[in-house]
Amino acid sequence: MSTQAKKRTSQQKHERASHFALSPKQFSECPKCKKPVIPHRVCQFCGYYRGRDVLKLDTKEERKKKKGKKKEAKAKNR
Repeated sequence: MSTQAKKRTSQQKHERASHFALSPKQFSECPKCKKPVIPHRVCQFCGYYRGRDVLKLDTKEERKKKKGKKKEAKAKNR
């Protein structure tokens, strides 16, 4: 095994790592529901992207109905 030619000083270490810092995420506003959304992505709250509904998302009421049906089916199978 070889040894290092020169020791990397703490200043050199800091200079090398100076561009490793994380930048904060940039958010834009969904035009439909006005919630923060990452640019060029579908809104996870309403499924809207570039002027149209891309995802068909269930409302709270529909989710509750589905959950109730699953519980009833489970109870029947017992």
